[in-house]
Amino acid sequence: MTQNAKIQIEKAGAGKKGVMLMNRIGPSSSILYISNADGSDERALFEASDFDYHASFSPDGAWITFTSERNGDGNADVFRCRPDGSDVHPVVATPAVEDILVLSPDGTQAAFVSTADGFKANIWVIDLASGARRNLTGRPDIAGQADSPDSYLRPSWSPDGQWLVFSSDRNTAWHGHFQGHGWEHTQVLGIYAIRADGSGFRQISFKDDHAQGTPKFSPDGKRVVFYEMEREHNWFSRRPEKIANGVSQIVSVDFETGGDRIEHTTGPGVKICPQFMPNGTDVAYYLKGVGMDTNIRETDLAWMNYEGPKTGLYYTSGAPPVFRALRSPCWSPDGTKVIYEKVNFAWRAQGKPLFSWDKDWEYRSTDVFPTVSRQGKLAITEKQNGNSSIVTCNADGSNRKLVFDVTGKGLNPIQNKKGLAGAFQPTWSPEGDWIAFGLGPWFDARGNATAKIMRVKSDGSAWEDLTDGAQHAGFPSYSADGKSVVYRVWGKKMGLRIVDVETKEVRDLTTQIDNMPCWSPDGAWITFTREFGRADYHVCVIRPDGSDFKVLTQTRATDAHSVWTLDGKIAYSTAQYGFRDEAAIYDYTFQPYGQIMVMEADGSNKRLVTDSLWEDSMPCFIPNDFLT
Repeated sequence: MTQNAKIQIEKAGAGKKGVMLMNRIGPSSSILYISNADGSDERALFEASDFDYHASFSPDGAWITFTSERNGDGNADVFRCRPDGSDVHPVVATPAVEDILVLSPDGTQAAFVSTADGFKANIWVIDLASGARRNLTGRPDIAGQADSPDSYLRPSWSPDGQWLVFSSDRNTAWHGHFQGHGWEHTQVLGIYAIRADGSGFRQISFKDDHAQGTPKFSPDGKRVVFYEMEREHNWFSRRPEKIANGVSQIVSVDFETGGDRIEHTTGPGVKICPQFMPNGTDVAYYLKGVGMDTNIRETDLAWMNYEGPKTGLYYTSGAPPVFRALRSPCWSPDGTKVIYEKVNFAWRAQGKPLFSWDKDWEYRSTDVFPTVSRQGKLAITEKQNGNSSIVTCNADGSNRKLVFDVTGKGLNPIQNKKGLAGAFQPTWSPEGDWIAFGLGPWFDARGNATAKIMRVKSDGSAWEDLTDGAQHAGFPSYSADGKSVVYRVWGKKMGLRIVDVETKEVRDLTTQIDNMPCWSPDGAWITFTREFGRADYHVCVIRPDGSDFKVLTQTRATDAHSVWTLDGKIAYSTAQYGFRDEAAIYDYTFQPYGQIMVMEADGSNKRLVTDSLWEDSMPCFIPNDFLT
């Protein structure tokens, strides 16, 4: 978004309560292409479609199956069509995630991944004639340990149609990157098999602290090929600054025994999406590396590492690689064609309609840290243009105003361009005349740096410091009476602090590793995130006087980023339901498992309000009364 762009937010339709703004980190469009295996004769599969991905050929080559969000931005459904793009029709289309549709060799069934029936990713099978669906892996006798990762991903049929192989992170631990110290989770995966009727579940391959993914059978059904990487490297694989450091190899094992291990590749590079060629010996795969994309967010572009292997299609046969920006390739049964998507990672427009999982609210896209005042004005940190300044507007998008420009405010320009420094988390005073925020470096850039709490007049005419800048202070929230601001400090001293906006006197509220506080509309509570151990975060509340501390979420996965709605509920981000795809598949993201949950102020009545493949966060509910 340029500095002169208008923020567009349409009023919700009749019978709706209003609009929920939310931030999504994921591709903004994706187009399927088919080419020869050598990259020649490339063509788009469809004349007009802008959000299709994860395609594959049927075993007889007569069909192409794919995932599409044509029913709404964020709502993944599965379809099939002919290789010329004709005869498109849905196979499974519900509000849940449906992904990775693969047809059985006899064409009577299809396997796919779905989050239906409990929000976790499981392997399902559908009878194509009757439409009957059954969940193969979401059964008590298969489910992994409670409160640990338990996703079942990327199914593939055996040539005789008797078996499905897939990857799973069942019975592994939630684990942060940077050897457990990081906020974002990495993933351990093993390879498993199950019969199409749900019997015979067993492990094919597993290696401690490694991810093994995207398995496929050899043409004779005797071997299974997959990628393998160290756990930490599926963090590298989804970050533009780390991708050149990522390493994986293509491996195959005997299907019956899990032994007779063959490593088909060596050397650097994140190699994924392997597939045996028709001779049963050579393997084709995709390498994520330099040159993946040009149409990406400014913040991601600033992070990009341009050293390392080039992205594209590779062949162990010695055939020349095809250097091309693409994703998720799948080769035809005869090995002569390949289908893949080309992805756009440009920012969604502010206010762009998204698929709505809640019947009472219409969802819209937003830049980061959206907040609405009691007078119906919106403020955001405008990060998508690489500047992270504070912008206000009417809730319908009119009267946009840059009220605090971070340019010339002492920030490191490279950190600012990367989205690591700026004016973060605006918060309105109850009268709507002030906006408080944190100014400084954030996330990995905080190190030994300092940051301060400031406030600016809502018309941009004046600003002042609320803290002295001696500590790293950030993520403020105004009290209901407008007299105080709560914020967190980070460094040698941790916890939440409350500052009097007139006297600038500061008092301690907590001294634990607490973050991102938010004051309730009635002033009675403050919600925040507390770290209870490595990669173990929960949403809590406390009274402003320090009494009545309560932990409201109990999952071992990360629960964080809690905010109050105007009607006194708490919305937050959760990893409770785990990954919806293999971590190494994702790009330019942090927490792809993150979904939005809403609960009552006492922690009861928790309900998921997003169910996408992407990282969804930062909800802001705007009543229709503000959208006139």
